[in-house]
Amino acid sequence: MDLLVSTIHSEVDNLSKNKVRLSVIGDIDSLPPKARLNVAQAMEKTSNNTGLNLILALSYSSRWEIVNATRKIVDDVAAGKLSAENITQEVFGNYLTTKGIPDPELLIRTSGEERLSNFLLWQLAYAEFYFSEVLWPDFSKDEFF
Repeated sequence: MDLLVSTIHSEVDNLSKNKVRLSVIGDIDSLPPKARLNVAQAMEKTSNNTGLNLILALSYSSRWEIVNATRKIVDDVAAGKLSAENITQEVFGNYLTTKGIPDPELLIRTSGEERLSNFLLWQLAYAEFYFSEVLWPDFSKDEFF
């Protein structure tokens, strides 16, 4: 987490200069306080940027995300904010940490692995998959093309 904090400190001005907005998906509350604070500050500082979106998956698990969304829906139904009859795929998607982020159209999995590894299970429902034997550090622009 110290590496995360130091990287955010060293890169947040560069992100802002290049109009990159930083977002995080995952269980941010499980991060150590220092990391949580620095991530929140960086997201706030870049929140109005209109260029690229950089999305970090921190303490992310699809199973956690789906269970967390379900708990929030149950709370809203119990509080009368939502009717069970009105729960649709779209409503459910609005409770995920990826709310407002388009679903991926392509997943590239390197190093010969042919599994999702608990990553974006809901969001990858209609994505195309490409599995490469090339290891991540060697995955070049040529390999991408």
